[in-house]
Amino acid sequence: MSRAPTIAEIPTGPVAVPAAIRALAGDDVVTPVWRNVLGGLTFRLEPAGGPATGPTRYAKWAPVGTDELDLPAEAERLAWVADRSPVPRVLDQGSDDLGAWLVTAAVPGRSAVEARWSGDPAVAATAIGRGLRALHDALPVASCPFSWSVADRVARADERLARGDGPAQWFPEHRGLGVTGARARLDDPPAVDRLVVCHGDTCVPNTLLHDDGTFAAHVDLGSLGVADRWADLAVAAWSTEWNYGPGYDGHVYAGYGIAPDPERIAFYRLLWDLG
Repeated sequence: MSRAPTIAEIPTGPVAVPAAIRALAGDDVVTPVWRNVLGGLTFRLEPAGGPATGPTRYAKWAPVGTDELDLPAEAERLAWVADRSPVPRVLDQGSDDLGAWLVTAAVPGRSAVEARWSGDPAVAATAIGRGLRALHDALPVASCPFSWSVADRVARADERLARGDGPAQWFPEHRGLGVTGARARLDDPPAVDRLVVCHGDTCVPNTLLHDDGTFAAHVDLGSLGVADRWADLAVAAWSTEWNYGPGYDGHVYAGYGIAPDPERIAFYRLLWDLG
């Protein structure tokens, strides 16, 4: 499998801080910590006087018109997960003519994409798998009000195809299928292995780890909903290649406690790519 193009990154150059984030920060020090491909930004807000003078917060901002960055939906999901699994606590949310924002409390741990963990990828990938298993085991499917079903995601894929998206926007391993071939494969999903409440975006940066290499928390739960667990597993393992290089996907499956399922992995990676 070819290495994927960068789809999100830690900003390395100047970042314009939206006025709404400046206002929310007050006297706090504002540091950009993440930028996604849709133009969404995440900032760390730290008290200028240090930890003794107040808590660190994180503020996500999505420019107007980026419907795929639904911060109110994420806030709703975070509130539902609440004490069931370690995720950020919502402190504030809102919007103006330029965009929307979501402010959360800091949680322990560091992103699995940070240099500390890219230098120890086997440990990190195993912890990602363990954290995902803990999430799936903790969240009750029967009472979850959110869906991440194949049908809903195929409908989104169809919207993208109708807008003109195609192989040029896909990962290299899917481009040879062409639009007709790729879309046809989505009409034949594998049987559900186990329904769980999926995270919905299990790429490496969205797992936080403690310094000892154990799972700490999950972030970015805007797509959380009920689906087959392989919808999460396939992408979690795939993303280790984008961030760590090849050879670490097996650590994710081992950490989760499951053997790879090639059919489901292939289907859910294609669905992720097109949708």
